[in-house]
Amino acid sequence: MVHKMWRHKLFLNIIYLFIILQCVNTAEDHPAWNWKCEDGKCSKTKHDQQSPEPALSLEACKLFCNEFGLLWPRPTGNTDLGRFLSKININNIEIQIEKRGRSDDLMNAAGQRFKQLVSKAVPKGVTPKTTGKSVYVYLVNNNPDVTDFSLDFDESYTLRVSPESTERINATIFGNNFFGIRHGMETLSQLIVFDDIRNHLLIARDVTIDDKPVYPYRGILLDTARNYYSVESIKATIEAMAAVKLNTFHWHITDSQSFPFVSSRRPELTKYGAYGPSKVYPAAALREVVRFGRERGVRVLPEFDAPAHVGEGWQDSGLTVCFKAEPWASYCVEPPCGQLNPTKEELYNYLEDIYKDMAEVFDTDLFHMGGDEVSERCWNSSQQIQQFMLENRWGLDRASYLKLWNYFQTKAQDRAYKAFGKRLPLILWTSTLTEFSHVENFLNKDDYIIQVWTTGVDPQIKGLLEKGYRLIMSNYDALYFDCGYGAWVGSGNNWCSPYIGWQKVYENSPMQMAQEYSNQVLGGEAALWSEQADSATLDARLWPRAAALAERLWAEPDTTWHHAEARMLHLRERLVRLGIQPESIEPEWCYQNEGYCYA
Repeated sequence: MVHKMWRHKLFLNIIYLFIILQCVNTAEDHPAWNWKCEDGKCSKTKHDQQSPEPALSLEACKLFCNEFGLLWPRPTGNTDLGRFLSKININNIEIQIEKRGRSDDLMNAAGQRFKQLVSKAVPKGVTPKTTGKSVYVYLVNNNPDVTDFSLDFDESYTLRVSPESTERINATIFGNNFFGIRHGMETLSQLIVFDDIRNHLLIARDVTIDDKPVYPYRGILLDTARNYYSVESIKATIEAMAAVKLNTFHWHITDSQSFPFVSSRRPELTKYGAYGPSKVYPAAALREVVRFGRERGVRVLPEFDAPAHVGEGWQDSGLTVCFKAEPWASYCVEPPCGQLNPTKEELYNYLEDIYKDMAEVFDTDLFHMGGDEVSERCWNSSQQIQQFMLENRWGLDRASYLKLWNYFQTKAQDRAYKAFGKRLPLILWTSTLTEFSHVENFLNKDDYIIQVWTTGVDPQIKGLLEKGYRLIMSNYDALYFDCGYGAWVGSGNNWCSPYIGWQKVYENSPMQMAQEYSNQVLGGEAALWSEQADSATLDARLWPRAAALAERLWAEPDTTWHHAEARMLHLRERLVRLGIQPESIEPEWCYQNEGYCYA
């Protein structure tokens, strides 16, 4: 520890020396303020206009003033941010793809996006000076034919930045597929900052970073059924996800309130289930989102929630029970109620058609089958279901309704495999069906991944892990981003209040929850259920809190949120530059005066 502190202080002294040598003052430089790195913080002082030393801009100081500079999420391997800052010419950035293959289109798109990210480092309305070094970015993809997502793909990358000559900087990114290369470009873009004193872009030099994520599944769930979201807002969310290396956009696309997914095989579901003709997601729009996500390293994972959470669109199908039943609180957790009738054989033809439509547009390696909040009372309100159960000698108790649910899930699973043309991994929410006391009687641990939405201390977590199940953590006490607002049915606050701050999200460690079974945790996911959110409020609901989740899942840091706060404040500013409208978490004064806003 002492050696590390000594090395860090020496490191900062050398950095400051070379920044001074490279950033020569000009006659027009008369800045009011100067930032100096002291004890790992950038302190703001008045600049002595008579001093021979040039002033250091805030972001240039922050780039080096802690072990991880401005990087988010923090790298997990060797991280050396170098000793130099060099001016670069924004118009002289070249992308070179060293190995060609099926991923070329993705690599080219990511390269163009990298240039856009660099340009967004410049404040709006400002034209940076075009003097400075050229930058050549070499992309070395060891497996250029890999374009598909999987739970065991390699997202690692290695980044090297060094001078080629007095006129050129070379940045080389090594990766074992496109996705690792893409992450490396994201990191490289964060090593370029705008010097608002000299109106120049600066890049960190002599950089070495070896990096890979701890968890393979790092997601955000968006519910587009309670309220509709525009395709543009969804793409903006994916753009922000890419900026922090989240890799799964979980699309909860239908529910009992609306059916906006356009099913070509069952168009009546959308015709009668959408909020309006313009509030739908046709195949072309879905393919556009899927391609947009893939270019940014983000899989688009569809969910068709069943057998509960269905209603609008199914009115005339004859395949539901208790739809719009009143009083609703006796049959479901929120209006309108509605569940599928598992006893109807025609139901499974409907499901297969919906699954086929989803398989054709989403091109996914995973499929989410929902399975949450199934109501026994809803099914028990149907005489037809009661008769079916008695004919099968199941009875009408809780255990018998689990058999009915399993009957549904088994048949739906077979239809899903048929529709997707493969035995892809299936995901279900925790429920009475997944309770560890009996889950193995219904769900094969090799077929199903369980997504945990209950609390982070729920005994079900350990029980499921002990039985070998793989988990995705979405514990509502830290990862439900709709919590903390006024109730939308009744009075007071909503059911999962209070509001969850980014600090709690950051501290929510899957490794601590899983302990010795952490290798069975695939990752985690923040959920935005949309009873009280839509396109207008989306950005502030998700950001920057989802970025806290991103660093937790990428790095599983052994430090607290306090160590990340300075970088979090910068990350929030970076999201604003990308066109996202994240919630403000502190006064800008705190960003400019590090260390003064701690309690």
